Amino acid sequence: MTAHHAIEITLTRPATAGELRRARRAVPLATNTDHTRLLTLQRAKTSRRALRVLRHRLDALLPIDVLTTHYPDREGCVLLNLALSNTVRTTIRHAAAARGQRPRDFLSQTVADAVARRKEEHARHLTTQLEGLLIEHTPEELLLCTASALLSHHNRLPNGKSSSTPS
Repeated sequence: MTAHHAIEITLTRPATAGELRRARRAVPLATNTDHTRLLTLQRAKTSRRALRVLRHRLDALLPIDVLTTHYPDREGCVLLNLALSNTVRTTIRHAAAARGQRPRDFLSQTVADAVARRKEEHARHLTTQLEGLLIEHTPEELLLCTASALLSHHNRLPNGKSSSTPS
């Protein structure tokens, strides 16, 4: 069965009006305000196939940096489609061979490890900041302030107005 896959397109620079017009002749596109991220639906049997088809259709029309599936697949993964230079491909192949992996698996694991490291660094940074605040404030003060900030953030609308503000 052929399904529709939501694909996000990240551009290396904002697309011009002419580039967008030509690309829209190939596929329907939704753009963000600065024309650096686009969204489309692509029919294909698999997410992987949808990314390949879309890359083939749009590569000559837009300055594409990365294509990603907008929603995780059944394994919970978001797929990336990158255009890599021959030098980078060769480097990846050699590194993968040294580890006894397929290049796809090597690259997937390397990206997953980098994301995990970034999350750990972020958590350590937040913990350090919190410990610094605990030197000068009680846990109760921090908890009250955090709850207040979260509640006011939750009630804020994208336009900057509060959800309790009459329209």
